[in-house]
Amino acid sequence: MANVLIAGATGAMGQKAVDLVNSMVNIELTAVLAPHLMSADREQYHLGKNVQVFNSLTDVDPSVADIWLDFTVPSAVYDNVKYALNNDMMPVVGTTGLTDKQETELIELSQQKQLGGLIAPNFGMSAVLLMKFAREAAKYFPDVEIIEMHHADKKDAPSGTALSTAKLIDQVRKSHESNPDETESLAGVRGGDYHGIKIHSVRLPGYIAHEQVLFGGAGEALTIRQDSFDRQSFMSGVKVALEKVGNLDHLVVGLEKIL
Repeated sequence: MANVLIAGATGAMGQKAVDLVNSMVNIELTAVLAPHLMSADREQYHLGKNVQVFNSLTDVDPSVADIWLDFTVPSAVYDNVKYALNNDMMPVVGTTGLTDKQETELIELSQQKQLGGLIAPNFGMSAVLLMKFAREAAKYFPDVEIIEMHHADKKDAPSGTALSTAKLIDQVRKSHESNPDETESLAGVRGGDYHGIKIHSVRLPGYIAHEQVLFGGAGEALTIRQDSFDRQSFMSGVKVALEKVGNLDHLVVGLEKIL
């Protein structure tokens, strides 16, 4: 039986994670971290009477859980994961916003501690497959742009999935600029730039999580798209991560690493 702390338990993803853990046989929810959660609100957030509630990171009892499941915000995730690793909890991280430098530092810390963990830019199978297919297509289509569309409340841009897609594409294509001599009459209109790969972020009500990778070639085009219409779609990936994170001896990035 593995014990789990969910950080960000009152958020949209956090609530889906609470319900998931409550439904699992070999995983038990023992604690949550949520800044504004009061003990009187337990029933509203589907928390049993034995679940410990912490309102700040410094209050968390290090012995309360084996796994730290994080669905918080970009400004908090680095400190959260570092705390988890330093206190022998295996982090499973769905929060995006970590920089490359922060990811490297956390991976090195996990290796020192010989502690497994997972950072997943996306827990949805369709998103994992999109990244895999895009990496393969980029070998043949060096001209590529990414459009990611998310709900209006998403805190960071671009999405972790879009940035991870760009990084995977960058691994297999030669340095390339589709239109190196272009000018912008409106600053930023061409989107962000990752090694010549343009990334465009859309934030609108009604959306959940969606991504398109557009490839262009001489007389043809290829579009790879994934759509997540309900946050429940991410829970199958979270379930796999919770079940398999104990088999790892260091922190890895990407759900595909444990599938």
